[in-house]
Amino acid sequence: MRKRKKGRKLSRSSDQRKALRKSLMSEFFLHGKIKTTQAKAEEVQPMIEKFITIAKKGGLTQKRQLRKILSVKIVKKIINEIAPQFKERNGGYTRIIKKGLRKSDGAKIAIIELVK
Repeated sequence: MRKRKKGRKLSRSSDQRKALRKSLMSEFFLHGKIKTTQAKAEEVQPMIEKFITIAKKGGLTQKRQLRKILSVKIVKKIINEIAPQFKERNGGYTRIIKKGLRKSDGAKIAIIELVK
């Protein structure tokens, strides 16, 4: 039984999971979409949506919250470019598109991208 365990382990130790989530979010915010496994996309999607919601407020406190995890360059991009696109939207900023199986190991591949 699952017993309310939150999140996936992704076959990594906790520090590696944290670094993976950080790198996936950074790449997503830099490029607007990323191609990864379905499990990783589903794991990082709630965090991305939460960061965009925080950035929509745009105050100093919100910048500091985002800065704890992401770089200054990425925080500026989120607040100045990405968040204003979603001013009128109340969530659902991203979508996951399933792309099939990877040839080498059969992992499910997905693309996570911003909704326009």
